[in-house]
Amino acid sequence: MALVLSACDDAGNGTQTLGPNPTLPEPQRGVLPSMTIAEPAPWGSQKPTVPAGYTITAIATGLKIPRQTLVLPNGDILVAEGRGGGAAKLKPKDVIAGYIKAQGNTKVKGGNRLTLLRDADGDGKYEMATVFAENLNAPYGLAYAGNKLYVANQDELVRFDYQDGQTKANGAPATVAKLPSAINHHWTKALAISPDGRFLYVGIGSNSNITERGMEAEVDRAMVWQIDAETGLHKPYATGLRNPTALAFHRDTGQLWTVVNERDELGPDLVPDYLTSVREGGFYGWPYSYWGQNVDTRVKPQNPDKVAAAIKPDYSLGSHVAALGLDFSLPAMGPAFAQGAFVGEHGSWNRTEPVGYKVIYVPFKDGRPSGQPIDFVTGFRDADGKTRGRPVGVTVDPRGALIVADDLSNTVWRVTPNR
Repeated sequence: MALVLSACDDAGNGTQTLGPNPTLPEPQRGVLPSMTIAEPAPWGSQKPTVPAGYTITAIATGLKIPRQTLVLPNGDILVAEGRGGGAAKLKPKDVIAGYIKAQGNTKVKGGNRLTLLRDADGDGKYEMATVFAENLNAPYGLAYAGNKLYVANQDELVRFDYQDGQTKANGAPATVAKLPSAINHHWTKALAISPDGRFLYVGIGSNSNITERGMEAEVDRAMVWQIDAETGLHKPYATGLRNPTALAFHRDTGQLWTVVNERDELGPDLVPDYLTSVREGGFYGWPYSYWGQNVDTRVKPQNPDKVAAAIKPDYSLGSHVAALGLDFSLPAMGPAFAQGAFVGEHGSWNRTEPVGYKVIYVPFKDGRPSGQPIDFVTGFRDADGKTRGRPVGVTVDPRGALIVADDLSNTVWRVTPNR
């Protein structure tokens, strides 16, 4: 392993370009990408770092791989716990990469459940942690509307009936729609619901990095589905999104946004993961091009018409940060963080100098990103490579808190402005 890794390309340690118009370097091709193991370490007495004037608290520990969270109308928090996937490795490099990535993940078995957290007296301490539903299949995306709780498992979208204050599901969920699950190279199914509760939107990642399994494995992949909440009928809403890992509606404009994990093996500074609005009928490049019309010459056959139609994303987050969480803020989060988007960055494995491992805040103005990102929750990874946590889902509590799921330490964190 050491000999193989020593042969990897060591470039790409400079500052990545963030924002709407990133400077993209020339692609780099090699036998293997640069790889850096995230060495897990316990938090002990330490905690993540937040800006002055804010406090962070662990409100749940000992979970079974928390991924995404949902704040219910009464203030209870649901946590989706699980691990999916299991696609067969195609090449020796996949085996090596899989080993490297596994070293930075929790060894806990996924819960395949929803856990409900409750702070009954509103003092910020969640004294109840109980299993709301179990025997699910790698649940990830969560949404609520009209006394219906929706869960995106890795193979289907399901629905529970829900009454305010309920602490346990009444029974097995009903199926809303089957989701693509063969191979499941990218297994997470992001979920958002339209403001009127009529449509559900599911992010479905590709079955490869860059079509190594052939295009037949990519049917209904690398896209966002729109699903009728009542009938389960679905259609592609936007395509060419390699791995849309989180979805959220802007609270003022009603526009759907997503964060996307882009392709690998073009160098440590390509291709930027991104935050973008999602246009109905839009095509965002994968697999033929990236960041608009930058052609990926590895894809055969080429498709110039698709490249010409590719939409350039709105905002670069930097290459390989592995953005997995997205939610829009509210004034209750304080004036400095009132009108933008929070993004959970799980962190890189394929760069010599790691990136991500934090929650950032992207300022918005008039419904669009405006300005450079601001670090909001950091300290998950030390300079010496010790990694104590990896953020996934981020959810804004209307009462004035950011909820962060950490799937390495199996913790849910709560960040609040001091009052």
